[in-house]
Amino acid sequence: MIIAIASGKGGCGKTTVSLNLARVSSSSVQLVDCDVEEPNDHLFLKGRCQSQEKVTIPVPTVDESRCDGCGQCSRICQYHAIVCLVSKPLVFPELCHGCGGCVKVCPRKAIQETERKIGVVEVVNILQSDHITLIQGWLDVGVALATPLIRAVKARIQSGILAILDAPAGTSCPVIATVRGADYAVLVTEPTPFGLHDLSLAVDMVRALGVPFGVVVNRCGVGDDRILAFCRQQGIPILLEIPDDRRIAEAYSRGVLAVDLLPEYRNLFESLMERIRILCPIDR
Repeated sequence: MIIAIASGKGGCGKTTVSLNLARVSSSSVQLVDCDVEEPNDHLFLKGRCQSQEKVTIPVPTVDESRCDGCGQCSRICQYHAIVCLVSKPLVFPELCHGCGGCVKVCPRKAIQETERKIGVVEVVNILQSDHITLIQGWLDVGVALATPLIRAVKARIQSGILAILDAPAGTSCPVIATVRGADYAVLVTEPTPFGLHDLSLAVDMVRALGVPFGVVVNRCGVGDDRILAFCRQQGIPILLEIPDDRRIAEAYSRGVLAVDLLPEYRNLFESLMERIRILCPIDR
């Protein structure tokens, strides 16, 4: 089973839910940090790096001796990574998405591809919890393409073992790349007007992807019941309500998981896992 933990906005508690859910799992679990621009699951789970692999994407290089300046490469590129201004094309590697279209349409075979490094994928064995394996990606500084690296991170997931994907915040391309293909999605929100607005965007996203989902409401007690009313109206299951407990925030600030410090929250997250197993189509 692959569970994606997502949210329409940052700061809702997505990473908190991901970490604590992985901790209470009764079986082996892969915690996959897909927030490759700023991964932070490793701050709470100390471990030893088992493997590190660089990730590259193919970018075009032009053999000007064979190029006749026809401009077909420029016309096919939707991202303007290769532009034919006068006679010879200019390549902007930082804009290239590695689709290979320019190579295929070049009639004179003047375009070849070279590999451009965009980041690394690490697999970490967690020292204090032998049932958790952390898989994370690190996007290189100055690289704007998170999606190919997220796909590379997800490619390291082993089948047959529970995987919990900690998605980036929002509903942009990196989030879609994370949630796509998951068996179930957990949308984390907070009971505020901002939380409702961004939850509605996240709901539209997972419905468009065809991924079954439920909602976790974090920091209950700071706002009102508009999230609960929205979910009732939309027929969305409320999986868990986490109270606004200062102790959770204090533990988080020290890099400590709530289920380790506060025993009563272990039961809450165990019930969340059980609820997901009941609702997830492949686990029935």
